[in-house]
Amino acid sequence: MRLSLRFLIPLILSLILLAITVSPLINKITSHWFLRDLDTRTNLIASTLQNSIATLLTENSYKKLNELFKNIAQDERIYALGFCDNNENLIVRTTDFLSKNNCSSTSTSEKIYITNRSIFSSKKVFLGKLIAIHDLSFIQKRNADIKRYFVYFFVALGAMISFITTFIAELSWRGMIARIRFLLNGKNMSWSFSQLFSPEVKPLLKDLRVLRKKFELEKKERDEAQINWSAKSLKEILQQDLAGEDVLIVSNREPYIHVYKNDKVEVRFPASGMVTAMEPIMRACSGTWIAHGSGSADHDVVDKNDRIAVPPENPSYQLRRVWLNSEEEKGYYYGFSNEGLWPLCHIAHTRPTFRSTDWAHYVEVNRKFANVVIEESKTEDPVVLVQDYHFALLPKMIKEKLPKATIITFWHIPWPNPEAFGICPWREEILEGLLGSSIMGFHTRFHCNNFIDTVDRFLESRIDKESSRISYGGDLTAVNNYPISIEWPAQKEYKMNFKKNIYEKNSIHSDTLLGIGVDRMDYTKGILERFLAVERLFELRPQWLGKFTFIQIAAPSRSTIQQYKNFSLEVQEEAKRINKRFGKDAYQPISLLLEHHEQAEIFDYFRSAHLCFVSSLHDGMNLVAKEYIASRDDDLGVLLLSQFTGASRELPEALIINPYNIDQCAYALHYALSMPKEEQRERMRSMRSLVQEFNVYRWAGKMLIDASRMRKNYKFKHLRTEL
Repeated sequence: MRLSLRFLIPLILSLILLAITVSPLINKITSHWFLRDLDTRTNLIASTLQNSIATLLTENSYKKLNELFKNIAQDERIYALGFCDNNENLIVRTTDFLSKNNCSSTSTSEKIYITNRSIFSSKKVFLGKLIAIHDLSFIQKRNADIKRYFVYFFVALGAMISFITTFIAELSWRGMIARIRFLLNGKNMSWSFSQLFSPEVKPLLKDLRVLRKKFELEKKERDEAQINWSAKSLKEILQQDLAGEDVLIVSNREPYIHVYKNDKVEVRFPASGMVTAMEPIMRACSGTWIAHGSGSADHDVVDKNDRIAVPPENPSYQLRRVWLNSEEEKGYYYGFSNEGLWPLCHIAHTRPTFRSTDWAHYVEVNRKFANVVIEESKTEDPVVLVQDYHFALLPKMIKEKLPKATIITFWHIPWPNPEAFGICPWREEILEGLLGSSIMGFHTRFHCNNFIDTVDRFLESRIDKESSRISYGGDLTAVNNYPISIEWPAQKEYKMNFKKNIYEKNSIHSDTLLGIGVDRMDYTKGILERFLAVERLFELRPQWLGKFTFIQIAAPSRSTIQQYKNFSLEVQEEAKRINKRFGKDAYQPISLLLEHHEQAEIFDYFRSAHLCFVSSLHDGMNLVAKEYIASRDDDLGVLLLSQFTGASRELPEALIINPYNIDQCAYALHYALSMPKEEQRERMRSMRSLVQEFNVYRWAGKMLIDASRMRKNYKFKHLRTEL
């Protein structure tokens, strides 16, 4: 529209100026035409009156001749009439025939025009001449009308030309832009427009495609950066982009576990990074969370449909529990998921174990969850968020029953390279299951690339690496990285004298500096390497003996798996050995807490600790690092972070370490313990700013916005097909 106005207004003004410029010429031409008409009119009058005038002159009837002239002069265009004899004497005239207009006068002015015609008798004898004075005022009026109509005509003509030209230009512009977009998108044209470009120009088109995609990505990031990401903004996005949509989350671990303790039902929040991230999202979405009911009291607190409203203190969404028998749990969860896929995806030097019976249970449980998803879906096109490696087959199973569903699968652990993944006997089935997803999400771009390369290696598919999309079986899967984060601000209240309580509870002297590690008891978390680094610190810097204590909170995990049993025993033995070597009196360099701790209590530990040590051997993201940062509203504390975590790519201000390099870790501990408060604040403020901006609501919001765009494209595509 703006382009049209830029063209239309100058054209109309030019036409008006042209009309004004040529108006004198038009005035001259029209005046000439009118004067010629007056001459013709005078000749007609003279011819008509010739016989009458000749007769009256012969009879000397000047009075009758005067009456005749008077009657003719009634014409609005004839001002006066007169007759002169052959001696140039004015012998008859009308009253308006002014005396200055004599027989010899032929002058004209802007008001009058004088003409004369000879009068002859029937015998061709010259009798005199008839003089007519014409009133030219009608010519001036008509000239003014003509000039006005002429301007109107040019304005209308200009508007019409402008409209037609603009309309054609707009169609041509849109067509050209559409074709350029086709070319920039790399799509084939239905005609030979692309052939207009020479081979030398085609590399330029390729560069333009890359620039366009880069611009769109930057614009998307700018738009997202302008949002103040919170539970409220996430709700607003859901209302705008997914208004009235059916949102479901599927995970193995449930957000709230009901257990019996001393014959009373107690509610626990599990130690899980996935639950920590997803729970605030579900409170914002108000949808349904489908999970395995594993608590001893879970079955007794649900309704007849196996649902319970949570959180207990302020219910905002539904938790639908799925029940598994012991054989299913053993084969699906402990077997294939955690003895097979978990070590397969983590580079922690633990050999994966694959059994056909475990695989059968994995397929069976995935099918059971798929049926529950279908039961809980209120519409035929729900938004389903599938969480983690426990449900690799679930997206395809849901898609078979609900083809219009938008399925977002997020893989919370690393994805290995194709060679490592090729160990799995059912690699094709897992990949096909995951490609039932509309969006496949990972923490890092590196893991996305590994997944795409794995699909390329083992499945016949079409892959567009520029747009990071995979086409398989007629369905399109976008493979994107979404770095997970935590809730901000951290919804935790610190107890009064929390630091004093922590020190007294663990028998730590008030002058001692405290280090903290929080993990599940898992061989991928680098707990043994952490203990060895503490030991090496005391060997290299003995001045820290008695002045530094490291507390390791390790919640029991997968204790029925022999590898985890052995690892737990090894960790306990290593802690005992180091304490025996460096402990003295009441001082213990390492305090190992093998029990579940509530999140509020963990935050008290975080706030009390001088440093937090995250030494994962391989991790998707590791939210403990971000939780420690969120807890430090005093802007103090130091984070030691493994380079093999996804978080290390976002938090360069942490002390990045290689957990396998024990000496490096020991020096990092010494540097952290010696770090001035000014440097601590500078590092911590930068990290807190990042975690605040890139919080869990932004993580979920980006996925849901992408899902919304895909849903709109899907609906538009099918609407266009119907038309």
